[in-house]
Amino acid sequence: MAAIHLLTDKHVQEAGDGDHVDGGGLSLRVSGSGGKWLYRYTAPCGKRRMMALGIAIRTGTKRQVQLSIDGARELTQEARSLLRRGLDPLELRNATKAQARQKEAEKQTAKRRERLTLARVARDYHERVIEPNRSAKHSAQWIASLENHLPVSIWHAPIDNIAAPTLLDFAADLQSRVPETASRIRQRLETVFDDAEFRGLCNGNPARVIRRKLRETKGRRERGSFAALPYSEVPQFMYELRQREGIAARALEFAVLTAARTGEVIGATWEEIDLDSAFWTVPASRMKGGEQHSVYLSEAAIRIARKMQEYKQPFVFPSPALDGSPLSNMAMLTVLRRMDAAKRTTVHGLCRASFSTWANELDAARPDVIEACLAHREGNLVRKAYNRAQFGAERKALLARWSEYCVSKLPHTVDALPSAVVIRLAA
Repeated sequence: MAAIHLLTDKHVQEAGDGDHVDGGGLSLRVSGSGGKWLYRYTAPCGKRRMMALGIAIRTGTKRQVQLSIDGARELTQEARSLLRRGLDPLELRNATKAQARQKEAEKQTAKRRERLTLARVARDYHERVIEPNRSAKHSAQWIASLENHLPVSIWHAPIDNIAAPTLLDFAADLQSRVPETASRIRQRLETVFDDAEFRGLCNGNPARVIRRKLRETKGRRERGSFAALPYSEVPQFMYELRQREGIAARALEFAVLTAARTGEVIGATWEEIDLDSAFWTVPASRMKGGEQHSVYLSEAAIRIARKMQEYKQPFVFPSPALDGSPLSNMAMLTVLRRMDAAKRTTVHGLCRASFSTWANELDAARPDVIEACLAHREGNLVRKAYNRAQFGAERKALLARWSEYCVSKLPHTVDALPSAVVIRLAA
């Protein structure tokens, strides 16, 4: 067996340039005042290799030099032990270092992803893609829709930590209140997650995953009913609404008085309205049922329309920009939010369900007349033809009574209802 431990501390301190053997494959390589320990061996594959064991201390105290020698010999012994087990110490060390580097890289990536919240990623995408390619107005609306609707728990969460079930809970709730807005926000989120996944910032796209689930939820919602303000609260609400200024507030007031849908109101043009006859004809192309609808305007509704004439725009309720376009379909919902009423009612529920409940529960008119005011489609063609011919006067009277009730702000009992309603109940 070859001799080992041939080098002393003095040898290490005084050695000249070149290799100096300690035995058993360990040697000291000197270059000037420096040096390093090397281990030469034959790998299990039969290949000769040399493994660096670290810097050799040559200029310190005797104890420091000896500790350097002992450390090199200990590492050599560990390498020999690995070789006896059929392992290549250099390959094993390289693999260990690679694993450590990978682990550290993953750790840094995780830290980076924790800092990459959905808000940061969405704003970055908005700056890179949306702003350069869209109008200033659309660009502002694009990012504002996300900032204003997404809860803090999602908006400021790391984008890689946002799970599909969490996103679905938020989106389903928003869809039940403002379906069109919910659809736009989900589409925008899907675009943001797509870009983030492409750039390695997240794994998967939860906004795409929930698309089908939202369709299922939407189907259930549409078969149900819209949140509506109890009709007993409508007069007080209308009183507060009348105190608010702005085109959107007047549009919402008009929609309540006419029991009309959002699209019918914001799309109304002056060609459709005859103020002298107090009559509004909504063309079939703008009606949900695809049939022309006639609306009898109360005095309160006419006053609102005449006020809108001052803007001299093609639409009765124009965009505040007065650029010839109609009011946004979100404008009336925004009024509800500012009045802290959006959690209690939707625009549709306030304008139509509240009216329907009031009219049916107080027997303010025959059911067929109520349905005709709401422009609900009649399945029986014979009844429909008869109803159209006979309901005009009753519909006009019903909407007048509803308008009187809406502006009454009286205690909501039968005895305190406007006179027209009391007379109808007595009949």
